[in-house]
Amino acid sequence: MTVLVRDLRLDDPADVAAFTHVRHAALPFILWTPEAVVHRLVHTHPDARSRSLVAEEDGETIGTAQIGLVHDSPEPGQAFLNIYVHPDRLRRGAGGLLVRTAEEYLTTEGATKLFAWALDGPADLAFAERHGYRRRRSAHFLRLDLANGTLPPLPPLPPGVELRTAADFADDPRPMFELDAETLADEPGDIDVEFTDYEAWLSETWRHPLLNRELTSVAVVDGRPVAFSVAYTDGTRYSTAMTGTVRAHRGRGLAKLTKTDSLHRARAAGFTEALTGNDTDNGPMLAINKWLGYEVCATEVRHVRELG
Repeated sequence: MTVLVRDLRLDDPADVAAFTHVRHAALPFILWTPEAVVHRLVHTHPDARSRSLVAEEDGETIGTAQIGLVHDSPEPGQAFLNIYVHPDRLRRGAGGLLVRTAEEYLTTEGATKLFAWALDGPADLAFAERHGYRRRRSAHFLRLDLANGTLPPLPPLPPGVELRTAADFADDPRPMFELDAETLADEPGDIDVEFTDYEAWLSETWRHPLLNRELTSVAVVDGRPVAFSVAYTDGTRYSTAMTGTVRAHRGRGLAKLTKTDSLHRARAAGFTEALTGNDTDNGPMLAINKWLGYEVCATEVRHVRELG
């Protein structure tokens, strides 16, 4: 049997569906839909030089890769490759071929430092090590049973704070962009980014097909959004993509407030499963999620390889 690697065919719904199927099988803790896969590739900034690859064995898609440059970082040469193979199709050479193809491409685009995630299991970690990647930080995937679990009540509103949703900013989303940019700058991570392109944010984030503005809860002070919990949904499942507060309003419980409010909204809307992710060093957010009833369901480890 022969494994080959090629670009994802965006004009072929069956090809996109196969890519999505492999991603869901490998990472069931993240929302994957064909629309989201296409949106990410089409609307990522051109400077990212983004590509989506598939590994195919006798006509069957068994592996996937999303690769590109971190174009909005002040440090040039940083890139990412996130590679996942269907768990029933391991040890057929797909992962190694995807790594080699991705590295060759990113090198020609000027990459000097490559970042990748690997699930925290012996086989995945050994695979990353064999290909020259060394461990960095880790992050948990967490799950909450909205159907059978008990959500804590909504905390009381601090003085001067009102709760709204992202849908209330549909006519002018720039305040949401400014909130997103400030909170992202303080999010734990390996790469510093300069989040300044409003039009790119509109295209990539605000118009993302899975963004649920009605379930994205926002804390507002004097008409300005100061904290939020961003909700994505795929029709049956709910996921929190980001929960954060601007520096001037931290320590007031607004992250807990907005996330609790969003979860109550999600359950009222009929969602039965809630997913989220946290850096393992992000103690405050892990404490909030534990208070809400989330449980760790898997862990990933960030890896890096520096090219000579």
